[in-house]
Amino acid sequence: MVYYAGVDLGATNVRAAVADGEGATIGVSRNGTPRGPTGIDVTEGVLRTLREACGEAGVTPGEIVAAGIGSIGPFDLAEGAVIDPANLPDSIDRIPLTGPVAELIDSDEVYLHNDTTAGVIGERFHADRNPDDMVYITVSSGIGAGICCDGQILAGWDGNAGEVGHCVVDPRGRLTCGCGHDGHWEAYCSGNAIPDYVRLLADDDPTIDTELPLESPDFTAKDVFELAGEDELADYAIEQLAHWNAIGVTNVVQSFAPIVVSFGGAVALHNEELVVDPIRERVSAMLLNNVPEIRVTDHGDDVVLEGAVASALTRGTGDRERMRS
Repeated sequence: MVYYAGVDLGATNVRAAVADGEGATIGVSRNGTPRGPTGIDVTEGVLRTLREACGEAGVTPGEIVAAGIGSIGPFDLAEGAVIDPANLPDSIDRIPLTGPVAELIDSDEVYLHNDTTAGVIGERFHADRNPDDMVYITVSSGIGAGICCDGQILAGWDGNAGEVGHCVVDPRGRLTCGCGHDGHWEAYCSGNAIPDYVRLLADDDPTIDTELPLESPDFTAKDVFELAGEDELADYAIEQLAHWNAIGVTNVVQSFAPIVVSFGGAVALHNEELVVDPIRERVSAMLLNNVPEIRVTDHGDDVVLEGAVASALTRGTGDRERMRS
């Protein structure tokens, strides 16, 4: 019997799964992502989580023949590492991944992907018709896209293709992204950025009534969506978020002409009517290309982990025809 593994390294959680040769999950583990003080601590957290998944599956790490990793970026693919992740403490400047995981499972077959690329691999692998042209967009603590074009998963020479959250949507650059640059889509519409954007809107028009706890350090995007329909500022903010999201998605669709755009990430998954539906309503009027099917992933928070496992099974492609036996 042969076994495969997947790892999902996010800014909040790290998860691992072990699957059998048919792709059925037989062991899963989840832990909080270590906050440092160094990237090695995060690496150790990944290895610990993978060992725990192996333990639950009743296999040793050495029985894993291949592993896929879906991770926050950006990457140094030559070293198989994450470098200067925007949503982790500044002391974490490099997280080695490929080498340590390969050493743990005693296999060179370790496939490292941006988490959104793992997401599109998972979507494609599990789709009824395995579409050759599709995009997976996550709207969560950050924003990014995984892209499959003409049946090829687009990674880029350095593994950083699909960082669409760092495309400029606001030329005025009123907000600074976590990466340090101004006007990025992620600086307005990601879960981490929405509170600052709402504060900016409140400053722009102090006559807008609101019950939102703007001055509280515990103010989050969840507060905005929970007051939808009941609070003037919350409703105005959601309308403005729809504007920026529609621009961002239009740019992605014009660039890659997907048949399907699938959304994931906590902001989209938990607020489909307030986030995804307005995109559906607006994008068709902004496109030259054909309008794609816009939907929410059926796999919820598991899509990146499932994509990482599918990557191990299919040599990094998500194409079921290349599934190992």
